[in-house]
Amino acid sequence: MLESLWNELWGFIYKYFWEPMFTRSGYNPINTLVYAFMLGFGAIYTYRYILKPLKIKIDRTLFIAVTLMVVFGSTVRALVDGGILPQNPLILTPGIFFTTFFIMLPAIVLDAKLKTYPKLTFGWGIILALWANYLLVTHAKSWEPYELTLLHTLVSWIPALLIYKYRPFDRLYLYAVLAHLYDMGSTVVAIHFYGYREVHWLENILVQHFGAYFYYPWITFILVVVYYGLQKLVPDEEERRLWYLMVYVLGLGPAIRDPAQLVLQIGG
Repeated sequence: MLESLWNELWGFIYKYFWEPMFTRSGYNPINTLVYAFMLGFGAIYTYRYILKPLKIKIDRTLFIAVTLMVVFGSTVRALVDGGILPQNPLILTPGIFFTTFFIMLPAIVLDAKLKTYPKLTFGWGIILALWANYLLVTHAKSWEPYELTLLHTLVSWIPALLIYKYRPFDRLYLYAVLAHLYDMGSTVVAIHFYGYREVHWLENILVQHFGAYFYYPWITFILVVVYYGLQKLVPDEEERRLWYLMVYVLGLGPAIRDPAQLVLQIGG
């Protein structure tokens, strides 16, 4: 009976979590829910038990440090898909998030203890990001996808920056908005120009019905709802900024990974 129960449990884990990591079959309602819960729990745990005790503020400096982490992690993820690095659960999604976090954590802790923050954190992050991008550049097959992505991104940034100028909102959330607009640009280019498919189950349905450019109104709507929702539901400013950071990471990660996959000419 125990063996039968284990087989059923493993079958469930394999179908919804293990197999999608290796086949690039994408997200499903079950692993999406679990990963969202893990992200939320991880954010709260990191804030309360790491950042607060170390007296590290959630500000522009931390956003830069996290950016270096994301550039490293997302580029490594693309290199795995391109066959440059071997497939391993530790550098596949979602394992790459944990791997990157635990690689960067010692630098952040040491920085705080030595009162040198963010020098060590930035230095270590730059080394990791440069190493990953060196592998990307030396294996790139076409830079046209990056050019198209940057064109879409810059065009979409113009109205966002104008809105911020005349109707200012929290600057840290502006970074999150710009990251998601970058993500939208890379996603639209991948789907519309290169025949990729959307891996997120809900967005995949929407794209099939309305086309890739539907991303812009859809994600913009979500970003607006999330911003005002956090304003109402999270009264503590520092904790609210933590959620801005999480929104930023969710946008920047695929924004870095997708163009990297495209320049490596990975099939959609």
